[in-house]
Order: sequence, then C-alpha cells, then structure tokens
Amino acid sequence: MAKKILITGASGLIGERLTELLLAQGHSVSHLGRTKKEGKVPSFVWDIQTGNLDVSAFRDIDTIIHLAGAGIADKRWTAARKKEILESRTKSTLLLLQTLKNNSHAVSTFISASAIGYYGFSNDEKVFTEEDTNGCDFLAEVTKQWENEADKISSLGVRVATIRIGIVLSEKGGALKEMVEPIKFGIGSPLGTGNQFLSWIHIDDLCRIFMKAVEDENVIGTYNGVSDWCTNETMTRTIASALNKPLWLPNVPSFVLKLILGEMADMVLKGSKISSEKIKQAGFQFKFLRLEDSVKNLMLA
Repeated sequence: MAKKILITGASGLIGERLTELLLAQGHSVSHLGRTKKEGKVPSFVWDIQTGNLDVSAFRDIDTIIHLAGAGIADKRWTAARKKEILESRTKSTLLLLQTLKNNSHAVSTFISASAIGYYGFSNDEKVFTEEDTNGCDFLAEVTKQWENEADKISSLGVRVATIRIGIVLSEKGGALKEMVEPIKFGIGSPLGTGNQFLSWIHIDDLCRIFMKAVEDENVIGTYNGVSDWCTNETMTRTIASALNKPLWLPNVPSFVLKLILGEMADMVLKGSKISSEKIKQAGFQFKFLRLEDSVKNLMLA
C-alpha cells in the first residue's frame, strides 16, 4: 500500500537516495527542511531554533522519516559545534513531537535515524547488538539523547522505529568517496593501525531498511543499519584493488590524525563490530553483503 511520507533532512546523502527509491516504489514523498526547494517533490520549511514549522507539511501524511541533523564530520568539534550536533537532533525531534501533539494529523509511523556511535568505540572482538547499553563518549551521548526524544513520540500512539546507521558506502559522498580520492592519486593508505573495525552498509541496502520500516508494521523499536564489518586496512585495500591502484605509502600515524582532527579522530582510529541479525530476523534481505561487491557496484555506477 502506497504511503504518504514526509522526510526531514532529505537534502543529505541518504535522504536524496531514499526519496528516489520511495518514489520508484509508488510512495508519495515530501520534504521538510530549512529552506524551501523547487524539485520533484513538495517542500516545506521549519526553523528548529525558533520552533517554527509549516504545519501544512503534515497534511495527509501517514509516515515521517526523520534524518535531520548537523553533519558529524563536517567541522572540527569545538564546544559550539558539539552543541549544534546535539541540538540539531534533539530539538528537531522535540519540535516534531510538539507539532504532532498540538495539531490534528494522520501520522501513524515515525522512523528516526540514529547511529552505531551509540555503542561507543571498543576496538575489540565484542559484537554489539541492539540490546547493548550505550557507550560513554560524545557520539554515544548524542545518539542516546536523540533516541530518547524519538521514543517519546510513541506516547502519541505512533509506531516508532529507529535505525542505527553504520558507515554508509555511496559513490556520491561519505566514507567511500573520502577514501577513494587519495587512492586515485596514489597517496592512499590505511589509517592508524588499520586494524580498527568499520561496520558498513551499501546505501541502497540502508535505504531499503528504511523502506521496510515504512511498509512493515511489525518493525518497531531499534535496528542496526549495517551489513557487515571489516578493518580499515581491508576497506582501503578493497578500494585500491577496485581502482587497480597500488598502496605503497605507510599507514597514516595516529598522532597525525589526532593533530588534524582533534577529538573527531576517534571516528577513524577506533571502531566496533555491529550485528545485523535483528533486521535479518525481521525478514530483511541484503543485496550487498560482500564488501568487494558493494565497492565494485558503487564505483561502476
């Protein structure tokens, strides 16, 4: 059955691809963002800081997909930037809750993004599941508070599902593009020890998880949006192989990355193994389970 879906944060990497796939499946899609944009779907405006939201965006909507949030890796983590990262997620979710609570609507499903940063960075052999508690670093605290705000929407009788997103592989941006560029020019190499784990997912599989959450009313609660894991070195070598480029430079030293990135360096120097069993048990079938296949598919796209 076709749904009428409102997506926040739709101008990002995931939102753009998800919009394409949802439209291809016959769903109706509209966008809610900071600016009104002309395009193939209706666009509405909100201002999270002032609490203003065009309520007409909710007209006839039965599903909200909440992707909005300041980019984690876009800028160095100053105190002000960390506040922006947190509040762009928590305040936006609270604004959606208040708007639904104070206005008549037909929304029955709310699907929120989150991130595997919830678990913290272990760099050990533990495999994290949705039942594990959150970590204790900055990103773990951000995702915990974000999910807590999303969970409150269930008090309105709305089905809530949360997708903890892993490292998204896409030819248009994100981790894969950042890793491809230096390898293309012959200056790519693993980061730090290269042994840190990357729990990854092909962007189309991630979008299909969101689509399953839209269409399957049994999808309730939290699910990890990952396919599998590998080490940073394996990912780097897989990309180099797909590009037919050699890796001849030594690994980038950890101290260099810490000097450049500051606290953000943990995102590339540490990682965790994240399980995808729960979404599989819900009936989801991945199209891209092998890293080699995913990389080749995207780089030939």
